[in-house]
Amino acid sequence: MAELKKLSESRDLTRIERIGAHSHIRGLGLDSSMEARAVSEGMVGQLPARKAAGLILQLIRDGKIAGRAILLAGQPGTGKTAIAMALAKSLGQETPFASISASELFSLELSKTEALTQAFRRAIGVRIKEEAEIIEGEVVEITIDRPVSSSSTSKTGKLTLKTTDMETVYELGAKMIEALNKEKVQSGDVIALDKASGKVTKLGRSVGRSRDYDAVGPHTKFVRCPDGELQKRKEVVHCVTLHEIDVINSRTQGFLALFTGDTGEIRAEVREQIDTKVGEWREEGKAEITPGVLFIDEVHMLDIECFSFLNRALENDMAPILVIATNRGITNIRGTNYKSPHGIPPDFLDRLLIVTTQPYSADEIRKILDIRCDEEEVEMSNDARVLLTKIGVETSLRYAIHLITAAALACQKRKGKIVEMEDVSRVYGLFLDVKRSTQYLMEYQSQYMFNEVPGDADDEAMQS
Repeated sequence: MAELKKLSESRDLTRIERIGAHSHIRGLGLDSSMEARAVSEGMVGQLPARKAAGLILQLIRDGKIAGRAILLAGQPGTGKTAIAMALAKSLGQETPFASISASELFSLELSKTEALTQAFRRAIGVRIKEEAEIIEGEVVEITIDRPVSSSSTSKTGKLTLKTTDMETVYELGAKMIEALNKEKVQSGDVIALDKASGKVTKLGRSVGRSRDYDAVGPHTKFVRCPDGELQKRKEVVHCVTLHEIDVINSRTQGFLALFTGDTGEIRAEVREQIDTKVGEWREEGKAEITPGVLFIDEVHMLDIECFSFLNRALENDMAPILVIATNRGITNIRGTNYKSPHGIPPDFLDRLLIVTTQPYSADEIRKILDIRCDEEEVEMSNDARVLLTKIGVETSLRYAIHLITAAALACQKRKGKIVEMEDVSRVYGLFLDVKRSTQYLMEYQSQYMFNEVPGDADDEAMQS
């Protein structure tokens, strides 16, 4: 018994939970009239920027905006990436959202334009509709005839299904018997059989058979017996992205290439054929195009060639919504000697709807720190939170957030349960912020190699 206890304790200790920088964000935090709440769904402050993002969200959902670009511009640590993540959460699973960092394009084996094309097509969804013939009814009886001799492996059987209007007996083969056994189908279950693929779906237990057992599990679902014909035609919708269709059609191993990640360069002829086919499906009503969102962070890292490509790509009929973010001011456009706002060429800036973010106030920093403490499951005293807020105002919000877990570990080391001011002060002394680190370098610059800051150190070096 003691061994079993030890085993269970070791399993609990080795359970790891990952908490990301934006894992606390659930959405944009807007009300029904698209007004931003002060604190909602993990978002704090930035009311004008969130309201603007809410309008973009509404336009995307209505399908009235495509091939547009939005720039989130602001100082570091003002929540630009958080707004983009909140937009992705608000869109839901149906709308594709692809996220990349601009520096990724220069570290891939692909060319820059190919990597951007793949990112664009990853953000364009295709809803393919097809009609499937299904057999839906309540199982009356299943009989399986097992072979007498062990050498004969083929099984046969009969399945009796009924609706409120009719009842039919079906002959079963070995594959169908295996599928029914896998789903643990028994008399009284309501099932659906796909005629083309042979897939068996258990819809639930018939209401008429609810009194067969005195007790049932919490996951048991009771449904009514279907009415009408047993065989029906049902519309099935498959949601894929254009990039997934590209990979499946350009690789010999088909969709397995999606799991390996070895997509490689995809030829332009393949994409043209796919675009033509998707266009035909669209005209026939078999498919719908869903423009999604492509988010490029640190966009100032793109060079002039990438911006030229984006200019052309946004004019395409099937372009997604492009959301880009940067924290740069007036700086060089990469690949040129020209300066421009945010390091973006003026002709591309002209295409953008610019949303600015403002620095957080002390009250907003306190609320963000409260949310992060809850997310990281750290109990912190009020005095410690006040001190952490002061640190966040004087240094940066990111630095203050990093100190939460460090202070919790310091508290744990002294066997405390609530993080106090002394824990925050201790980790503040252990880990430097940017200002203190720079000050330290300025004081001891002569002791570092290859120092390029002009000053007394250069004069001393010249004299010696």
